[in-house]
Amino acid sequence: MVLALVDAIPEDALLNETHEYVLLDDNRARVGISHYAAEALGDIVYVDLPSIGDKLDKGDSFGSIESVKAASDLYMPISGEIVAINTRLEDEPELVNDNCYGDGWMIEIQLTDVNEAEQLLAPAKYAEFVENSH
Repeated sequence: MVLALVDAIPEDALLNETHEYVLLDDNRARVGISHYAAEALGDIVYVDLPSIGDKLDKGDSFGSIESVKAASDLYMPISGEIVAINTRLEDEPELVNDNCYGDGWMIEIQLTDVNEAEQLLAPAKYAEFVENSH
C-alpha cells in the first residue's frame, strides 16, 4: 500500500499529516488532498471551498469534503491568500477521486511565508507517516 502511495504522489509535492498536499510554484501553491485521503474517503460527493481573497493561516480549515462514507474538514498546509478555486468540483466532485493531483486540485494560494513549506513532508516521509499511523 505504501509503495503505491509514493508512486501516486508527484515528487515535487509536499504533504501534511492531515493529508493535504502543496505543489509549489514560486510564491504560489496548488492545494488538494492526497490520493491516500481520497481513497480512504471513498466516493466524494461534495466539496465546500473558501472564497477568492480569503486569507488563511497554516492549520486553519479552508473547507470541507463529503463522501458516501464521511465528511471531513480540509486544513491549510501552508499560510496564504486564496487566489483561485477549482470551480469544476462544484459539479464534478469525483475529480478528487479520479485525479487528486491534477484535475482534482482544490485551491491555489499566494503564499504568506514560503518558509512554512520546510515543515511539510516529502512523499517518502508522508508514506512512512501513513504506514506508521495504522
